Order: sequence, then structure tokens, then C-alpha cells
Amino acid sequence: MKKVAFYTLGCKLNFSETSTISRKFEEKGYQKVDFTDRPDIFIINTCSVTENADKKCRKIVREARSISPDAYVAIIGCYAQLKPKEISEIPGVDAVLGAAEKFRLVELLDGFVRQPEAVVYASDVEKANTFNTSYSINDRTRTFLKVQDGCDYSCSFCTIPLARGSSRSDSIENILKTAREIAQTEVKEIVLTGVNTGDFGIRNGKREEHFIDLIQALDTVEGIDRFRVSSIEPNLLTDEIIEFVAQSNRFVPHFHVPLQSGSNKILKLMRRRYQRELYTSRVEKIKASMPNACIGVDVIVGFPGETQEDFLETYQYLNELNIAYLHVFTYSERDNTLASTMKGRVPERERSERSRMLHILSDKKRRKFYEDNLGQSAAVLFENDIEDGHMHGFTENYIRVTAKYDPVLINELKPVRLTHINEKGLMEAEDLAEEILLH
Repeated sequence: MKKVAFYTLGCKLNFSETSTISRKFEEKGYQKVDFTDRPDIFIINTCSVTENADKKCRKIVREARSISPDAYVAIIGCYAQLKPKEISEIPGVDAVLGAAEKFRLVELLDGFVRQPEAVVYASDVEKANTFNTSYSINDRTRTFLKVQDGCDYSCSFCTIPLARGSSRSDSIENILKTAREIAQTEVKEIVLTGVNTGDFGIRNGKREEHFIDLIQALDTVEGIDRFRVSSIEPNLLTDEIIEFVAQSNRFVPHFHVPLQSGSNKILKLMRRRYQRELYTSRVEKIKASMPNACIGVDVIVGFPGETQEDFLETYQYLNELNIAYLHVFTYSERDNTLASTMKGRVPERERSERSRMLHILSDKKRRKFYEDNLGQSAAVLFENDIEDGHMHGFTENYIRVTAKYDPVLINELKPVRLTHINEKGLMEAEDLAEEILLH
């Protein structure tokens, strides 16, 4: 029995796909092992959102070779689709598979026999036009379920349409079937994920359903306590979706909504499909419907043409916005994107400083959000995440709670009262059922 190990870079979508591919190996009789357990085969699922992701891929290949020098190393994922020849020339790489081929790698590389040169299976991205159902099952507490893939948008900084192809989705019928299968496991929470999740409903190039149809259907699935939406574009986050989540028993009050810039000038250069006024209206609508809702924001700093004044406009906008945290990305040039040809390149040192400022702002926003929730009752889903004798879990509205390790509480929804914030910035809580402190 050959041993296979997996390593995933990038987003939740990649993790769901890696998990699905790993199950294909196990069905064929391979033994899944840890990366350090001298496997016979390494599968590295790559990301190419930033330049660092490319560098990480090279580093992981070197590490794999040091652990198991004779092992077979295959590279899949977005980086593999964008630069297959470049990856095939990395010392130690045996195979590269693109977006249309990665789910068939067990068949395409049957036997996993090393050749003198790396083999490449990477079709044009237009061939990536089928939807492959994927979900992760590595964490018994929650799973990431892919409902959509690809993107029809043309943001000037993004390579995802080049790496994953056009927008396409699973059917609601299939997703419900998968959700019910997941409900038969120990999983308590399903996180819906995709490249452009809110664009759900396109099959064979035609829109057949809408995201609101999907979440309304999933809300009826028995056996899953929580559904969470991983990310949704502001122009696709409709009043109908917000109002439905507000009254839903299973969809939690947590929205991650990409902004990218608080400057309308920069949003236009980015070729985003909204201006900041729309974004403001979405935040206001969420907070009016769900005052305790958690709102996370993606933002890019150092985009070409972003002056100090543009950045400060973004900073001030975010500072005044009623949000809970930021995911900050430092812009990096990507080949074959319009942004890489734009004038007004921001110096690396300036990009880093802007990123630092927004990370500090994010910490302040999260602290304020936690403070606003002190004294509130919540349900915490504790995960098997043990650190220094403590475990962690999340409330419905994505507040991270810490507690002394208790195996009975793992994967349980525990009613608590949020009592105080510790020196690490984590929430601590009082057990409402037994009136004991969970710290």
C-alpha cells in the first residue's frame, strides 16, 4: 500500500478540493499519511493569489524531497494552471496538473512512477468547464462545502479567472444530497465556499438558480446546526439574502464581504462592480437587521495608482465603518493582469507600511466588536484545537472563545455568556448551564 501526503496552500476552496481528492486516493487503496511520515507520493495543491504563494510552492517541494527523496511529487491548483512549464522545471517536481485535470490525477498518473522529466497535464483553462463536488472532512466540527467555481468577473488585479475558468455551479439538488451526507457525520457546521459564491446558479453558461434559492433550500436540512457563508461580493449581497439570514435558524449572522478599497477612484481602476456607497449600504442593512452580526472585510493596499491620499481615504472609511475585522492583502504584480501594466507603482516599503497600519486597525476593530458583545448570551462550537491546555471555538457571530480543555465539550454547541477579554484578545465565557467559568 503506497502512502500519500497532501499539502494545501491558499483558500478554503482549495482545502475542500484537497480533501475530496484525498478520498479518491483512499478509495483506490492508497494510505493517507502526514507530510512528515515519509510518503511515497506528495500532492501539493497550490494558490497563486500572491507572489508569496508561488515561493511557498518551491519551498514545500524542497521540504518534500528532504523528507522522502525518492517520493513522487505532483503539483495541482491555481499556480499549476497558470505556470505549468515553470513549475515542471522546479527540481524535484514529477508532474503538474491543471484545473481540468486535477480531479483525475489518480487515473492520469496511475502507478506514480517517476520519469526522467516532469510530465505536464494542463489544458487551456476553457477546458475547466465542469463542476466537481468537493467538501472537506478533516475537521469533524465543520466542513467547507464547494458550491461554486470559477469567475466571470474581470478585476484588473486577479488571475483567478485564468486559473479556474468561467463561473459554474453545482445544482441545488446535488448540494442538498451532499449536505445530507455530511449531516450523517459528526460535523455541526457547513461553510459554503466558492470563487464567487454569490454568483451561484450558473450551469453550462446559463443561469438556472440563484444564491438565495440555495440558502433557502439548505435551511431545511436536518442534522446541521449551522451554515456559514465564507465570502460574498457586495453587489451580490441582496436585501433578500440579508433578510433571510436574519430570520434563519441555521444561517449564522456572519458576513465576509470583500471591499478591496475605500476609494472610488481605486475601485474603478480595480474594475470592481460597485462603488463604496453600495458597500456602505450593505453594511448598514446587515447591522439594521442583525445588530450583533460580524462583518469581515477584504482590502488590498498598494494597488497601482494608490496615492497616500487614496490610502488615507480607505483608512478613514474603514475606521468609521461598523465592521469587525479586516483581511489585509499587500498588492503584488501578477502576470497577464491589467493591473501589472498600470502606472503609479507603489514602492514596496510604502505597501508594507500601509499594510501594517490596517493590521493595527483590524486589531482595534476586533477588540471593539468583542467589547460590544460582552454580557451577551451565545452558543460556542468548540473545536479540537488544543493549545497550552486550552481549546477554542466560535460563536454564531464569529467571536473566538477560549476555555480550559474539556474533551466533553469538543464538537458541542455550548450556551455561554460572554464575560471578558483576556490578555491575548480572546473572549472568555461563563457556562450558562452550570454557572461555571470556562477559563
